[in-house]
Amino acid sequence: MLLVDAANVIGSRPTGWWRDRAGAARQLVDELRDAVRAGRLPSPVVVVLEGAARAGVAEADVDGVRVVHAARSGDDALVAQLADPAADGSAATVVTADRQLRERVRELGAETVGPGWLTARL
Repeated sequence: MLLVDAANVIGSRPTGWWRDRAGAARQLVDELRDAVRAGRLPSPVVVVLEGAARAGVAEADVDGVRVVHAARSGDDALVAQLADPAADGSAATVVTADRQLRERVRELGAETVGPGWLTARL
């Protein structure tokens, strides 16, 4: 399972995302779905959206990419995805540059990679 800290990934690219957070989230999810369909990313991919970015993409599981809306903290929602007893038990990799989040998910047994790793595959 690949878990994506959308705010961190979107914020790593100087695309003007701050003017349209919902549009930037929609673009990222579209790119993730394209990459899964093309075999550049393994499925399943879970992308967590928070704040204004949630308006860009509805919660859904489409083409191997599941969009999750964080009620509050995106980091807490990512950690909850790892701790979810309904998870498929496969190895998890979290995409983020957030040092504190990296520590939290490593304690749960997840690997971590930075946003550059993901954008190179999109």
